[in-house]
Amino acid sequence: MKTVLISGGGVAGTALAHLLHRNGFAPTVVELAPGPRAGGQAVDIRGVALDVIERMGLGEQVRAVRTRMRGMSVVDADGNEVHRSTEATYSSGRLDSGDVELLREDLVAILAEHASGEAEFVHGDSIAELREDEHGIHVAFERGRPRTFDLVVGADGLHSRVRRLAFGPEGRFLHPLGTHVAIFEADNFLGLEDWQVWHRDGEAGYGVYPVRDNRELRVTFGWRSEEAVERDGDAARTLVAERMAELRWETPRLLAALHRSTGFYADAMAQIHLDRWSAGRAVLLGDAGYCASPLSGQGTGLALVGAHLLADELGRARAAGEGHAPAFDRYERRMRPFVDLNQALATENPGGPASEESVERAKNAISLDAN
Repeated sequence: MKTVLISGGGVAGTALAHLLHRNGFAPTVVELAPGPRAGGQAVDIRGVALDVIERMGLGEQVRAVRTRMRGMSVVDADGNEVHRSTEATYSSGRLDSGDVELLREDLVAILAEHASGEAEFVHGDSIAELREDEHGIHVAFERGRPRTFDLVVGADGLHSRVRRLAFGPEGRFLHPLGTHVAIFEADNFLGLEDWQVWHRDGEAGYGVYPVRDNRELRVTFGWRSEEAVERDGDAARTLVAERMAELRWETPRLLAALHRSTGFYADAMAQIHLDRWSAGRAVLLGDAGYCASPLSGQGTGLALVGAHLLADELGRARAAGEGHAPAFDRYERRMRPFVDLNQALATENPGGPASEESVERAKNAISLDAN
């Protein structure tokens, strides 16, 4: 049985752990956070990605915790409604579609529960060094003892440690899109009931929607800038507050909530482009290899479909007595056209969503079954 180290305990890494176990591998997941990460925005599972969820036997659980939005409003600087829709929302698209929107933390929790007992989970640690030879890939950790694995998968996000160690500096592959976001939680002081509200003025704006049976809010601030941004800490909160300070409506109360939040996250919207997703015994999955950015609405879909295809190809190679290289090649050959279409969603309509036709085409543009 081959041993696989997966760096990153998010959607991509946790889904892969289960799917690899199903294909006869022994996966270990290392995650820097002390436990499953809480907070974050609502994510969408669309098209073929829903088929992955169904094949994992998780459709009922996922749908049980989906968001239940009735619609959305767009308001001006004084809070006056200038647009209303009960057909679609900016975060999840058409409300009458079969797509599922849920909180990222809920999806990760479901996947982690599903993989419990199938994979070893190591929290509070990260990879410090990779060294490969004919016997395997030797991994030094920041805290734990060194270990050797047959393969290493980088499923550790936009700023992947595995990608930096195995492929080179981040700057060679990261392509900023000129937009930044900050996401945090707050009490539902707006009294929203399954209803989103969006406000924008000039180069900055935000969306607010209720979660947890309308007890909490998730807030997404966004602004255009070419400057780098701190991703966490007091300096990041201060920078975000400065960028949003000129907005009116409920901005002062939202900024107060920003400074109280415990699940704050900020980053530049960017994509990752590499000529190859594998190097020796290391391979990239999800945002680490082909981040489309949240502007595409398809990051979760790419993570789930990528995990399915990578596990499928490694399983086929194992059954045929092949090495890992042919599996990595087939994974990339099958996955790359799907990635290209979904990354294009983020740039099709700068400052706005991609067309419904483009989303529909992109989310279904792959088969889960090998030819």
